Amino acid sequence: MTSATDCLISPTEAASRSYDVVVVGAGIAGSIAARKLAEEGRRVLVIEAGAADNLTLPGFQNYVQRFYGSTDKNPNSPFPKNPNAPSPTDLNDYFVEAGPMPLGGSYTRALGGTTLHWEGKTPRMLREDLELRSRYGIGLDWPISYDELIPFYERAEYEIGVSGDAEEQRSLGVEFSEGYVLPMRPMPPSFLDETLRPAVEGLEATIGGTTRSLRLTTYPQGRNGIVNPDYRYLGGKPGYTPTGVVHDSPLDFGLRCQGNANCVPLCPVQAKYDARKTLAKALSTGRVDLLDRAVASNLVLNPETGRIEAVELRRYQSPEQADPDGGTPFTVRGTVVALAANAIENARLLLSSQLPNSSGLIGCNVMDHPFLLSWALMPEITGSMRGPLVTSGIGEFRQGGFRAEQAAFVADIHNDGWGWATGSTGNEVDELVIQQGLHGVALREALGRRISSQLLLAFMCEIPPLRENRVALARDQRDDLGNPRPEIHYHIPEYSLRSMIASRQLARRIFAAAGAEDHSHYSKSDPAYIPLRDADGSLLPQFEAYASPDDEGFFYRGGNHFSGTHIMGASSADSVCNSHLQSWDHPNLYLLGSGSMPTIGTSNTSLTIAALSFRAADHILANHSST
Repeated sequence: MTSATDCLISPTEAASRSYDVVVVGAGIAGSIAARKLAEEGRRVLVIEAGAADNLTLPGFQNYVQRFYGSTDKNPNSPFPKNPNAPSPTDLNDYFVEAGPMPLGGSYTRALGGTTLHWEGKTPRMLREDLELRSRYGIGLDWPISYDELIPFYERAEYEIGVSGDAEEQRSLGVEFSEGYVLPMRPMPPSFLDETLRPAVEGLEATIGGTTRSLRLTTYPQGRNGIVNPDYRYLGGKPGYTPTGVVHDSPLDFGLRCQGNANCVPLCPVQAKYDARKTLAKALSTGRVDLLDRAVASNLVLNPETGRIEAVELRRYQSPEQADPDGGTPFTVRGTVVALAANAIENARLLLSSQLPNSSGLIGCNVMDHPFLLSWALMPEITGSMRGPLVTSGIGEFRQGGFRAEQAAFVADIHNDGWGWATGSTGNEVDELVIQQGLHGVALREALGRRISSQLLLAFMCEIPPLRENRVALARDQRDDLGNPRPEIHYHIPEYSLRSMIASRQLARRIFAAAGAEDHSHYSKSDPAYIPLRDADGSLLPQFEAYASPDDEGFFYRGGNHFSGTHIMGASSADSVCNSHLQSWDHPNLYLLGSGSMPTIGTSNTSLTIAALSFRAADHILANHSST
């Protein structure tokens, strides 16, 4: 078996070799494609913009220690601030936000991609998510049926190692094969979940004429739990065996989840799946080369055949500082090119390459899940800061006829306190010290009680595809390798805002039922603030039918589920790629990842990305022979 680090090659070596497939990006999409293709005998080059310094256990632990030592605990704080391959973290630090609303959010350009800081939830989409236009006249339909997607979901759940309760998911409208169970048993609900459950269970809510009785249900998770002995992968042997992240030793493959509350960004015991697990298996085949610190800048087109002949790249020396020469240029070639960077970076590369764009939709239909946050103090200590970030939620409004008028949504019960909403515990310390005059032992005890009683409800709302929400190129603002930064044009439509208003109303009802003190406050100076009232305090006309007398404005937070910039469809007139993620304009170009998703529903996108990547890899194998 080839070790992962043995597969690292130089630009000179990569340029001198001919590959069956060149994969741009070593996140979950690229790693799955590389593994599947290599196991079927294809020669693959994986190009990664970040440094491959986490292929070893000490390298990963360095990231963990960097996070522990960071004063700003954000999703990208474990990783070097890389001017050669920058990642969005703060507003306008990489994205050029052209408005009228900020997209915000973050992703990680490091080996493993955003699975290095994903939350780990792995719900499937619903059938009606794929049929949104034909059912409700909203958004787009997918060119693939749900029945076609189910077997690829099963492959993705095996690859990730999903813990969850399939029967519970069925009760929420999620479809599985008959008798199917998930590889591992569900993560147990947290103490906070169980404390809140009596206030939620049986509470009735009405959205757009649809009334549901609420309950808490657990989420499927991409993290190690207790193996389900009834699980059978593709009808094979029972049970599921966790496999290696870096290599197959007990320390490395990931212990069972221990309840560390810093799952975002990194699980210190590697219980949470990340793409290094899949990439390591791809590299172990001996048929995959890995080139790190290499940023794709251009796709070279053969205008006569319409095929992508080569990928032009720049290699930088250090992720810690700007390359003094703007990177070393070189070119690699493959029979097939698969872009697997992410929805934003794929679109940026396609636009930079000035490729034919028959539909005119490259970069269009940017989607992300806007989150409406509400936070409160429970009347008793409820164990905040213990367990995975989210173990349970409210999923009754993922589907229903109300979607013809307003967006679907889910509510997450957060186990990690108010940090996402308020930024840190600094505000709590200020209040206790300055306003209440506490210090010493009294301060420590009060702070412990306060943090351990925090409740955050995060309502993840659907947003439909809109052509005007798009990625463009900020040609006058470039990174240190000379690549243009992504310019984001974005707004949240009233369709989604209506359900965000309903979410805030529901949060107040849940807090009241739980006896919790609502501490939610939304600064009008926040760049993502959405006003519901005009200067004299009157409700804006578009919100009069949905807002209540208690409703004020609110801010939102991005979910980092960037999607839709190269959507799949039934023809080149209305989409960028077909249902196998193959470009309509370039037969040897595949566009992996959530950028190809026409809608996002109310599911975190990683599981669907994985499923579609398996499907694309199958199509490459069936339609492109090995050289």
